[in-house]
Amino acid sequence: MTSETSSLKPKNWAAIKNPPYPAEGAGNQTFSFYTLLGTVLGGPLFLIIYFRLSLWFYPFLFPLGLPIFAVYFFLSSKYASPYNNKVQLPGKKIEEYISIKDSSLAAYSGRNKIPMELFFESYFDGKIDLCGDALEILEARHDWASFEFTMGQFKFFLTQWIPETLVHSKKQDEDQVRDHYDRGDDFYAAFLGPSMIYTSGIISDQNKRETLEEMQDNKLKLVCERMHMKEGERHLDIGCGWGTLVAYSAKNYGVDSTGITLGRNQTEFGNNRIKEYGVSGQQARIVCMDYRDIPRSPKYHKITCLEMAEHVGVKLFTTFLEQVRNMLEDDGLFFLQIAGLRRTWQYEDFIWGLFMAKYIFPGADASCPLGWVIDKLEVSGFEIQSVDTVGVHYSCTIWRWYQNWLKNKDTITEKYGKRWYRIWEIFLAWSTIISRQGSATCYQIVAHKNLNAFDRAELISKRLLSF
Repeated sequence: MTSETSSLKPKNWAAIKNPPYPAEGAGNQTFSFYTLLGTVLGGPLFLIIYFRLSLWFYPFLFPLGLPIFAVYFFLSSKYASPYNNKVQLPGKKIEEYISIKDSSLAAYSGRNKIPMELFFESYFDGKIDLCGDALEILEARHDWASFEFTMGQFKFFLTQWIPETLVHSKKQDEDQVRDHYDRGDDFYAAFLGPSMIYTSGIISDQNKRETLEEMQDNKLKLVCERMHMKEGERHLDIGCGWGTLVAYSAKNYGVDSTGITLGRNQTEFGNNRIKEYGVSGQQARIVCMDYRDIPRSPKYHKITCLEMAEHVGVKLFTTFLEQVRNMLEDDGLFFLQIAGLRRTWQYEDFIWGLFMAKYIFPGADASCPLGWVIDKLEVSGFEIQSVDTVGVHYSCTIWRWYQNWLKNKDTITEKYGKRWYRIWEIFLAWSTIISRQGSATCYQIVAHKNLNAFDRAELISKRLLSF
């Protein structure tokens, strides 16, 4: 091990799953967009020159740019070297990580790495078993897996991801949400626990190991405090899930709270939770409704949207924000918690993102870098009051979910089958790593209308001096 490598001192924070092998992968640090553009545009031109064709043929040959694009990405993902990696991997054979059950995968042995997409698809199909804990095996994934694009991913991207991104109709969104969230409350309770909150919790102290419930309570209080919720105010939670924030804010802050979800099971569960919290149905309620159908009056003093806006989609994101602005009182606040991706990407980020789009969150294509989200907010008439990145908090949350999932393996497998168990096992294990290393993260943004008359002094916070 070189001195440069040994300069990476291992951390041992009590709150999170500490990384044993935080290796860097290949990505945009060694990727040339201009080379890609030149290859895509120059490929058809090369054919014209080689076969001595007229330039009039160029528009007819231009569609060849799509397969050229695919080949370029495949080759660059397969052969690009990691940038500035300082981590020494174990150097073990692949057989020490996974057990291959299918003869068609026999080529992957010794130090011959298996493409990540081929691995998890084969694992879901029962062609591969794991030689230990999924999270620990994935921590060393750079030792046995490669992050190259496959035909399966190109096919999914072209035939499903792009069409869904371009459409985002009410029917499409409804089908995706209900297929996903109406699977069964017991399925989600198996990892979310009693709180039934499917968004990132918050760590209060990195030197303290908090329970999942403590972290979610931290988040609920943080949201309400950051929104300066006051008794009698009208609060709207768009994409409320199982309604815990609605019930909590109504009970503890006295707001009149309305939650919106497309999930039928979530609606029933949320209204029951409100009753369990001792809150009257006159003060809080969950409504099964598309966000586009929310009445524009009365306006709300506080609007929250925690990790639902990703499902709005890139196409409709600005329209959604304009709708939020129109539903908000002039002196109101908007809290947006949204998952996002980093601009300094690695190929693993894309492969994980396509896996998530296929199996976990279909239609959530508005998970974008922070700059894109801020731009859309400002274009829609908002001023940003504060931004926090809580990706490492999400990693800790998902790690707790993963541990819950393992405890409920037998129950889930018996009712939903081994395949569903394995899909969520990989999702939770891999996402623990992805959100910890910054491939994907989560932003908490507080915004208000950008009006001259808005009282900005009321939002002055002592936390600016907490150093």
